[in-house]
Amino acid sequence: MAHEIPRHLEPLVVEALADTRVVGIVGPRQAGKSTLVQRLISQREHASYVSLDDLRVRTAVEADPGGFVANRPGLLAIDEVQRVPELLIAIKAQVDRDQRPGRFLITGSSALNATRGVSETLAGRIERFELWPFSQGELAGRREMFLDRLLTGTIDVGYRSTLTKADYLNLAAAGGFPEAIRRSGHRRAAWFDSYVETVVEREAPGVAASPRTAELPRLLGLIAARHACVLNIADLARDAGLAERSVHRYLEVLEAVFLVRRLPAWAANLSQREIRAPKVFLTDPGLAVHLRGADLEALNRPELALGADGAIMEGLVHAELMRQFGWSRERPSLMHYRDRHGAEIDLVLEDRRHRVAAIEVKAGADVSHRDARHLITLRDRLGDRFAAGVVLHSGPDVLSLGDRLAAMPTSAIWEA
Repeated sequence: MAHEIPRHLEPLVVEALADTRVVGIVGPRQAGKSTLVQRLISQREHASYVSLDDLRVRTAVEADPGGFVANRPGLLAIDEVQRVPELLIAIKAQVDRDQRPGRFLITGSSALNATRGVSETLAGRIERFELWPFSQGELAGRREMFLDRLLTGTIDVGYRSTLTKADYLNLAAAGGFPEAIRRSGHRRAAWFDSYVETVVEREAPGVAASPRTAELPRLLGLIAARHACVLNIADLARDAGLAERSVHRYLEVLEAVFLVRRLPAWAANLSQREIRAPKVFLTDPGLAVHLRGADLEALNRPELALGADGAIMEGLVHAELMRQFGWSRERPSLMHYRDRHGAEIDLVLEDRRHRVAAIEVKAGADVSHRDARHLITLRDRLGDRFAAGVVLHSGPDVLSLGDRLAAMPTSAIWEA
């Protein structure tokens, strides 16, 4: 599947190779980095590819990092560069001596600035991209521009969706990993279990902040239970039986290997009682559904869902928007808003021109003006800075909710 589906980041990586010495592609293991890099290499003359997952290659690189990258005539692609951290220092020395663009294309399954033993960086020499598992638009062959359109106040009023709540929950349960999409039922569950085990064993020990990695799977399960919720470190530490400082370190590790992302609070200064704690998400909605042990049939029954369907829908929206950041022109910040009076907005976007857009996520299909009450408050306080606000739902139609406000089917973020 991964070989057949073009990635929306590909043309941006090609552009970067034309004027940047080192281009990096980082993201979770099994998201498709190797496939994308090999596709790019196949299109260029005098380009070569090596993977540091190959023990023989890794042994040779560890013996002489500088010699390995020296005197390369064309582009050298190095997969899983974090496996030999010293290689980054050797690459830095090479591109300082020879400043031609397109020298190195590197990938990593952990954040390069979090790699253990790296004392120098490639700052000013590298353009970095995050490659996540497939977006819904990539799977459908459609480049999504929802972020940019929302920040310019564009709402597609003529759009109509055919998807139901059950369809959205099934999309969330599949996630975006190529191997997970191919499977279903217990085979998908087995793949997710193996995936967590592999990432914890192979990637987490190389992260500089990593303490005992044996604690990570259980902590990840506790975070999954808090998926799309405001993070309370004290509460999480108590349930995990760990000191709060240890939980902070573990969270750094889980973020560095792209399993977890903390969504910061928006510093709106609209109220003196704003909550500044981040929300926490698993980065792939399928992994979140799996670790929560969610029963999709139960989630479609309101008397059994108990709010879990809302968290899963919000996690799906968060994941899709996070993927779109890679090719967004506006590159806004993504945050959430909550205060102690009960005002809450699930997702807030703010771009470099300080335009703000806001998103509420509902699992159900029925929407009223009450669902937009916090969006209305935000619009009225921000005035012209407020670009648009939408309530995403599982119904079929776009509905106007007033000036710059609308209710939209959730699928609009990748179809409209």
